[in-house]
Amino acid sequence: MSTALDDQLANFVGASTGPVTTSPHPVNTPMIRHWVEAMDDHNPVYVDEEAARAAGYDGVIAPATMLQAWIMRGLRASQAAAEQRGGSAMDEVMALLDEHGYTSVVATNCDQHYERSLVLGDELSVTSVIDSISGEKETGLGVGRFVTTRMEFSDATGALVATMLFRILKFRPRPKVEPSAPRMLRPRPALTQDNEFFFAGAKEGKLLIQRCMDCGVLRHPPRPTCARCQSYEWDTVVSTGRGVIYSFVVNHYPQVPAFDYPLIVALVELEEGTRLVANVDGFTPDTIAIGQAVEAEFVAFDDDLTLPVFRPVER
Repeated sequence: MSTALDDQLANFVGASTGPVTTSPHPVNTPMIRHWVEAMDDHNPVYVDEEAARAAGYDGVIAPATMLQAWIMRGLRASQAAAEQRGGSAMDEVMALLDEHGYTSVVATNCDQHYERSLVLGDELSVTSVIDSISGEKETGLGVGRFVTTRMEFSDATGALVATMLFRILKFRPRPKVEPSAPRMLRPRPALTQDNEFFFAGAKEGKLLIQRCMDCGVLRHPPRPTCARCQSYEWDTVVSTGRGVIYSFVVNHYPQVPAFDYPLIVALVELEEGTRLVANVDGFTPDTIAIGQAVEAEFVAFDDDLTLPVFRPVER
């Protein structure tokens, strides 16, 4: 049954969330190189003209998942633009939901569709509209409504190159309830013949990194083939466990009972040159920083799961 709020929200579907946004720079090689280096992506079609042509392209292409990077601005620039243009339909939707008790928000999923690959020199513009607003839903976080925006990316000729659906949940947070049962176990890793060695090594206090036996490249997470030479032959090396914080995130939601929050998850660059995602200890969200030296210690979370946890050390 439709409510008065449902009817109010329905009026916003199809409304623009703001003016057309244009990319500050065309698709370019430096940004692509920054991206593939940060993501540790060795696909040569992004940086090597000859490899791209051999793969059937006219030249190097941009990684598809860079789509938003071309039009995103920093926080201050985004805030300044929002103040200049005034309120948007999305601002009104958020305020209306806040008034009805849906005061918390969490991003839920993003669905991108690519019409063609982006190439050097492409100049992008994007329009965004409110695609849909769901009825009230019961979720693990609380009762809420899903708000979906649709973004359409076009090139300088106006031709559509990609679309993106971005969905958030505006919800009424549940009252915090102190747990009465024993703490939940951490989620179990999905063991395969490619990654089982890593967890077996951790139980023995060893940080094992996969190595291609043909070209010697280290890789993590484990996978069946080498991204550089496509070899299926691999062995492992024992890492010293020493490295630096390359990047990190602080998770607040959604919360899983097996973890303490705020939960810091770091991308650690090991001395050997490869990187891995891991938990850290001995840091707070205010004290952790990129470039800090760390070293792995092995923590047995239960009888079946031992993982490397990185703690700060002096250089």
